[in-house]
Amino acid sequence: MPVDARPEHRQRRHEIRLEWGPEGAALLAAKCAVVIVVDVLSFSTAVDIAVGRGAAILPQRRVGRADRAAEEAEARALGVQPAGPRGGTRPSLRPSSLMELPAGTRLALPSPNGATLCAAVAGNGPVLFAGCLRNASAVAAAARAIEGPVGLVSAGERWPGGTLRVAIEDAIGAGAIAAALPAADRSPEAEQAVAQFAAARDRGLADVLAACASRQELIADGYGADVTLAAALDASTAAPRWRDGLLQAG
Repeated sequence: MPVDARPEHRQRRHEIRLEWGPEGAALLAAKCAVVIVVDVLSFSTAVDIAVGRGAAILPQRRVGRADRAAEEAEARALGVQPAGPRGGTRPSLRPSSLMELPAGTRLALPSPNGATLCAAVAGNGPVLFAGCLRNASAVAAAARAIEGPVGLVSAGERWPGGTLRVAIEDAIGAGAIAAALPAADRSPEAEQAVAQFAAARDRGLADVLAACASRQELIADGYGADVTLAAALDASTAAPRWRDGLLQAG
C-alpha cells in the first residue's frame, strides 16, 4: 500500500473498487481478494487472445525500450519464449500476432503498463486476473466466484516523463467488467466506469476506441488495426488468471 494513502482512499465501504495505475494497484492489492488489471490497448487483449488459444503468459515489467535484452534473457532463463518486437513477425504485444499461437506456448510479454502492474501484483496476496472488453463477462464471473472485495485497476498509459496518463479505453474496459458485477456493491469510482462503458457501448465501442488518443498513438506507430480485436465485447470466454507463475486459463 502506498505510504501516503489515506484510509478513506481504499473505498472500503464497497466490495467492488476501482483505481488507476501502479499506486492504485498497490492500494487495491493490500485489501482486495481479487485484483483485475485492465489494459485494453493492448496487454490485456493480447493475454486474452493467447490464453483463449491455450497458451500462458509471463507478464514482464518494462521501464524503457533499452530493457529488451534483459527481458529476453529473463524469459529464456525461465524457460519461456521471449516476445518479438511489436513490428516484427514473431508473437508480440500486438494482439493480431497471437491469433495463430499454438496451444501450450509459454510466452513472455513485457509492457510498461498492464504487464508491469500484473508483475507487481502477482504472488502478493490477491487472486490476479487480466481483464479487457473481450472477456469482461468471463472475468467478472470468475471474480464473483471468489469471496471478498474485487479491485479493478485501470492501467492507463504514460506521459513521456513517466507519470500516469488516464486512458479512456481502460476506464471503459473496467466499466464493462464492473457492469457484470452486482450494482449494489460498486464504489462510486466503479459506478462511473460503468457509466462510461454504457455511453461508449451506445455510441459503438469500436468507434469510440478508434477515435481515442491511445489508438491514434498506435496508428502513428503502425499498429492501428489491433483495435478491432480489442473492441469485441465478450468475444471470449477466457478468464486469464495468475497460476503457477503465469497468466493462464483458470
